[in-house]
Amino acid sequence: MGNVVELKVDLDCEGCIKKILKAIKKIEGTTSIFNSTRAPHHFSQIKDSHRPPLLADIETYNVDKQLNKVTVTGNVTTEEVIKVLQKIGKPASSWEQE
Repeated sequence: MGNVVELKVDLDCEGCIKKILKAIKKIEGTTSIFNSTRAPHHFSQIKDSHRPPLLADIETYNVDKQLNKVTVTGNVTTEEVIKVLQKIGKPASSWEQE
């Protein structure tokens, strides 16, 4: 198991959540997801061998709408996940800072 990154993110609508999930899925190595806004789901992701690898390797990620919390587990840093979310216009901060 890799690092656990916990972030505070404004999750005010389903559209925001979809954008966040899509952004995280683009990180090379994604294997599973748990979205706590609905019943638990587990999806396998197939790596795209035609895409150049990114530095991060995500094992799992979770979006909790009630807590406004995004949790990402894998070979990734807090800064890398924040940068991905900032690219889609979603400011994020470390959960520990809250």
